[in-house]
Amino acid sequence: MPLQTFRYAACGGFNTSLDISLFVVSYNFILKKQPVHIYALTIGPHIAAFLIGFMVTFPIGFYLSRYVVFQETSVKKTKQLAKYFTVVFGCLLLNYAFLKIFVDVLGWYPTPSKLLTTIFVVAFSYVSQKNFTFRKALD
Repeated sequence: MPLQTFRYAACGGFNTSLDISLFVVSYNFILKKQPVHIYALTIGPHIAAFLIGFMVTFPIGFYLSRYVVFQETSVKKTKQLAKYFTVVFGCLLLNYAFLKIFVDVLGWYPTPSKLLTTIFVVAFSYVSQKNFTFRKALD
């Protein structure tokens, strides 16, 4: 296994475990499976729990990716952060769409839905981060 792939798996595994743990704790204990009301907007508890986890894991994921996984990059940090956010925004959309489909349309439980969603999102994220955000300079 290439070192970069190992580092991605280790850092990604840590960040993904943190994300899922935050989801479970937020959904079950902080939000107590209740929707969040912000003025006229109501956010389902599974979506709110996912957003809580995102707020913590986004900066952690960026720094782990930049300084541990993809060290051989020639792109400035500010440009990388913008690219990273673009990919993570795609991940946000995928997370939202899969959770809405699995929980709201199919009626599955939120935690297994989050776990299945994570599989799809991690694959998308790795390919995107490697080939877009943190790609090496062309020789």
